[in-house]
Amino acid sequence: MSDSYAIFTDNLGKSFGKMKAVRGLDLAVKPGRITGFLGRNGAGKSTTIKMLLGMMRPTTGEGTVLGKRIDCPRESVEMRRRVAYVSEDKRLYGYMTVEQIIAFTGSFFPGWRPEVAENLLGEYELPRKRKIKALSRGMRTKLALLLAFARRPELVILDEPSEGLDPVGIEQLLRAMAVQCAEGTTVFFSSHQIADVERVADDVCMMEKGKLVLRLSLDEMRKSYRQIDAVFPAAPPELNFRVPGILSVRESGRQLSFLASGDTEAIVDRARDLHAVSVDVAPVGLRDLFLEMVKER
Repeated sequence: MSDSYAIFTDNLGKSFGKMKAVRGLDLAVKPGRITGFLGRNGAGKSTTIKMLLGMMRPTTGEGTVLGKRIDCPRESVEMRRRVAYVSEDKRLYGYMTVEQIIAFTGSFFPGWRPEVAENLLGEYELPRKRKIKALSRGMRTKLALLLAFARRPELVILDEPSEGLDPVGIEQLLRAMAVQCAEGTTVFFSSHQIADVERVADDVCMMEKGKLVLRLSLDEMRKSYRQIDAVFPAAPPELNFRVPGILSVRESGRQLSFLASGDTEAIVDRARDLHAVSVDVAPVGLRDLFLEMVKER
């Protein structure tokens, strides 16, 4: 089953002493798609990525990336040849110039695409002769992305790729991710920029306190999840709404607001049976769903 996914984990966990950074994580990332990896600071996203890349050994569980076991040193090395990774800190050799590190990196990869590197060099307006240590944070980010995208990887893993980018740079990043995916590359990226994730991702995985709290496609979210606001003559108790599909209920005076997944009509019918004065149904955005899933659990 794990061979059907670009990334697959089963009960993956990582502890640092008594602190459990990742707990029982079950990921299943489909190939050829863009998957956003969401969570608050400290949720365990970066630790998860480091385990996937063999940079950190799991405490419990197992996983595969491109069919290679992450806890096997030999298979992990084979996997990393096929994966491009851009870390949150975008570490690069500061003493090299931009064109030197492009030539240096390209020499390691038979599938290196010089035309992609050249196109991105122009699009990102990177100064060829400038040393990396003299680049701005945003330029270092763009250079790291260029080195990843020009490799012809099967999988790109990006940890907070938009850090340091201005709005134009973010647009360029999202476009490059979409182009990579269209060419058959799987893209897996963590981000705090929920609006950007909603624009470009096919699927999302959400973590909170080391656990996976939600995994779904954006199409599924748009089709199934709804915000329902019902106003009553007098506020009915929440116990009256024991209806499958309700994720949360908020009360404000005579209004009850529901976040629902599933049978919206049954919830609306229940509200009307309880003499609701008005019932409004609206789609749910990724931001609202994220805030619901990571609230104090």
